[in-house]
Amino acid sequence: MSETDPTVLHRTEHGVSWITLNRPEAMNAITPAQRERVIALLGEASADPAVRAVVVTATGKGFCAGADLRGGAAAGERVAGDVARMIRLGAQRLVTAVLDCEKPVLAAVNGTAAGLGAHLALACDLVVAAEPARFIEVFVRRGLVPDGAGAYLLPRLVGPQKAKELMFFGDALPAADAMRLGLVNAVVPAGELESTARAWAERLAQGPTRAIALTKQLVNASLDGDRAAALAAEATAQEINMTTADANEGVAAFVERRAPKYRGC
Repeated sequence: MSETDPTVLHRTEHGVSWITLNRPEAMNAITPAQRERVIALLGEASADPAVRAVVVTATGKGFCAGADLRGGAAAGERVAGDVARMIRLGAQRLVTAVLDCEKPVLAAVNGTAAGLGAHLALACDLVVAAEPARFIEVFVRRGLVPDGAGAYLLPRLVGPQKAKELMFFGDALPAADAMRLGLVNAVVPAGELESTARAWAERLAQGPTRAIALTKQLVNASLDGDRAAALAAEATAQEINMTTADANEGVAAFVERRAPKYRGC
């Protein structure tokens, strides 16, 4: 996919990289080419000092209906290992790219997020949803096992019992209920989604970028390790962060009783 392909729109404004899925006629079911473009943009955001936050959103009535697998190998052509390889190199790489992005990633969920689309949103650091949005663990409806790290993400967000309920039944979860469960940070009228996402993202972009990145790493890692590992990582993160200009600015601003001016470095 080229950088000008219209199915993934991209722009950077005020330090925010906006990544927009743009296949509204397919409810933004994500193709392999789109997936690779999104992964690339997240990698570029990590490396670009001019980017200090990322928004993932979509056009039309759907955020993402999941993976678009049309054109894949027919069942009779598969050999052992094909499916596992497809998942590792596809859905799992996409979700991992979000989790590992060195900038905070905000999902602005405009409509239905199903299957991989739900996991793409839930992998983000913050989630703002429009009132009509729904989250659906659609896999069970197709007789499938969840992919895209769903069985990793959901229990960490809502606990194992609720995660099993969502995955076993595959019922649509309205945005307001998703917020009550802790899957969503805020629910806003559809007409306010973009402005709310912009306000949140630009606030993040004005913050101490490296400190936020290290905080993201600490929180994500804490869910997988023991206390000793978490405390060691915390001490290391503090050591690294105290070498940044923003940390020095934050301390100086406190001492001088003024608002800090962070530069993202």
